[in-house]
Amino acid sequence: MAYRAASTAGRALHKKPKEAERMFARRSNRHWLVLVLALTLLVVAACGGAPSNQGSGGQDQQAGTGSSGQAGDGTSQPAGRRVLRMTHSWPNQIDPARGSDMASAVSLINLYSSLVYPTPEGNVEPYAAESWTVSDDNLTYTFQLRQGIKFHDGREMTAEDVKFSFDRLMAIGEGFAYLFRGVVREVTVDDTYTVSFHLEQPFGPFLNILTRLYIVNSELVKENIKPDGPYGEMGDYGTEFLNVNDAGSGAYMVRSFDISSELVMERFPDFFGEVAPNAPDEVRIIGTTEAATVRTWMSNRELEISDTWQTAEALASLDNIPGIDIASYLDGGQLYLMMHTQKPPLDDIHVRRAIAYLIDYDALVQQIFPGTEKARGPVSRSLVGWNPSLPELEFSLDKAREELAQSRYAGQWDQYPIEYAWTAEVPALEKVALMLQANAQQVGLTIDIVQTPWLQLIERAGSKESTPHLASIFVTPSYGEAGSQLRARFHSSTAGTWEQLEWLENAELDAMIEDALATVDFVERMAKYAEVQARVVELFPTVALYDNVNRHAYQACYVEWPQLQAPIPVLGYMQDARFIEVFPERVASCGN
Repeated sequence: MAYRAASTAGRALHKKPKEAERMFARRSNRHWLVLVLALTLLVVAACGGAPSNQGSGGQDQQAGTGSSGQAGDGTSQPAGRRVLRMTHSWPNQIDPARGSDMASAVSLINLYSSLVYPTPEGNVEPYAAESWTVSDDNLTYTFQLRQGIKFHDGREMTAEDVKFSFDRLMAIGEGFAYLFRGVVREVTVDDTYTVSFHLEQPFGPFLNILTRLYIVNSELVKENIKPDGPYGEMGDYGTEFLNVNDAGSGAYMVRSFDISSELVMERFPDFFGEVAPNAPDEVRIIGTTEAATVRTWMSNRELEISDTWQTAEALASLDNIPGIDIASYLDGGQLYLMMHTQKPPLDDIHVRRAIAYLIDYDALVQQIFPGTEKARGPVSRSLVGWNPSLPELEFSLDKAREELAQSRYAGQWDQYPIEYAWTAEVPALEKVALMLQANAQQVGLTIDIVQTPWLQLIERAGSKESTPHLASIFVTPSYGEAGSQLRARFHSSTAGTWEQLEWLENAELDAMIEDALATVDFVERMAKYAEVQARVVELFPTVALYDNVNRHAYQACYVEWPQLQAPIPVLGYMQDARFIEVFPERVASCGN
């Protein structure tokens, strides 16, 4: 893909040099994802002994072996090499059938190729596939692969690898498998370079979800299958091997991987796609978000891009370091206050509406999460298909009292304390909980705040009984249309997961979502997305607190990050390292 520095009007949120004014513009046809704190905390499977025929990978499971340029080692840019170091929340799952959080998505995008590649406009363009056709009934998509694509061990990619990758993803059933479940009936190999996807029914955004099918080297995986495993004749399906090795054809390949702390990748010289002239020779994804550590490394020029979990205070401190700028872009995600619609008193819509009136949205976006934008509806305005007719929510104690007076629980509030679980790994969320608790007290509601580790919250989400009344959770779509968010957040199939603590289970809404996704005509599909959003607002199962803006500190004095000028609204693609350029010769001019 040739990365196009498209017009930045209304699109780029990148902070220009210090004397310039900060920009927080937006574009309604941009979308996207990342945050999903939930996904950033999935558990990586434990590693076993060294696999045979490791091909391209990190058998030692130790990062930094035989290399310079490790963050914190006192090396800014090692002589003769361009190094890009980025921090991320951890763990990091580099198996394409398992990874789906931010760190994992960034790793997979750099290690593997997909049939198509997302564009800043929300479309897709050819990548491993050079072309495709669609049958008249919209049930069969046939892709012609580029010839000569090499995996990291030198073997050529064929249609068999595409089919194997899909079958493996669905058999394991983790990671991005949910995007294809109920959508694809089967994948068939037509010839060496031709593969067909046969759908269960028409699915409008089918090409978009293919950005999440990462193609593995089937022969390499088969050579490293452990016979004892849950997948029949496929044993462990190569999961132990792919925990710490890659079987990809991406611009980078695994050199070493310490699953507890750091992934080290090096440039693949035979990559088939475009690579910027000054792209990094080495990419390190480092598992920490600790503010003091990040600041020290950034100050010493030992870290090029920070994670997106730095607090406003930490970013302000980094912004004061010469040569460092703050990059900002809408990512398609939102922070939601999820309300358990089947647990009293939140089974009463008047109570849910009252809680929405108890939130000071101005304080939220100006003080607690500065730089974010007030939400209008249950889908971010940066996603294609957002409904702009929906109003912003407002803060009003009087209106909260009016709603509570209409509740069937009126006068009994002492019998119905409300539990609010906030995610321990994101300290700023406690401020949201405390604000709501204080305002609720003024209208007679009792809210008990519970600091809850993320993995514990995931477990609690598994049953109606254990799910808390309230929880504030970031959710980011998996592809760049409103339908991704609507299905993940409000379809009954996701009830009991971290993405839907509301337990909505509304058959009418399910049918509306399914109908919208099955609509092939783009304009008609967008109209149906708008109707679904309006219906969600009527049911009021959740409060969309704000549209998220990702913010990273980065070394603007020697790193050029072109994606900031035309953001790709798909989780992880903003850090496709082959487009980012590093100029070690400029470090000396960065200042102190």
